[in-house]
Amino acid sequence: MIQKYLTGGIPILKDEYKVYEEKIKKSIDSVAADFAAVRAGRANAAVLDRIMVDYYGSPTPIQQIASIGSPDPRQLLIQPWDASALKMIEKAIQESDLGINPQNDGKAIRLNFPQLTEERRKELVKLINKYAEGGKVALRNIRRDAMDNFKKQLKASEITEDEMKMVEKDLQKITDDNCKEIDALLEKKEKELMAV
Repeated sequence: MIQKYLTGGIPILKDEYKVYEEKIKKSIDSVAADFAAVRAGRANAAVLDRIMVDYYGSPTPIQQIASIGSPDPRQLLIQPWDASALKMIEKAIQESDLGINPQNDGKAIRLNFPQLTEERRKELVKLINKYAEGGKVALRNIRRDAMDNFKKQLKASEITEDEMKMVEKDLQKITDDNCKEIDALLEKKEKELMAV
């Protein structure tokens, strides 16, 4: 992303930026995962990503102990590989904040996703806006940490004033670009939630 070449054509601070770029990528991935976990009235296996099953005393993601399919657009079918895990999966779903009551037929669990009410859609839009704002705060914190690091380098005469000015511009641009990416993810998820 950032490969600034300053005076004399010497690649400067390239490795330093990589650390912050990785943190930024993780923040955006986290926001995207939060968005995926919000159900939009359609069956989406991603809503199960954060649900952990107490499988023989060890918290285990559902995907690791069962196959998840979608026989129709408003239903998920969870078929555990170990039949004894059925009750544990059902309990984990009931205790989660998913808001869907699992139907256990003795061999598999069915999750029927009802149409979202207008009120519930608005609540979910507020929730994803909160996730997006949290992501932007994380990006600004990463920028602040990076700036603090480069200011220390400036103080120690490891970089020049001109390099510091370029760093400030670069970090601001990186932050702005990634905030726009979060906004684009938010807009897409809002449209998905508000689609009837």
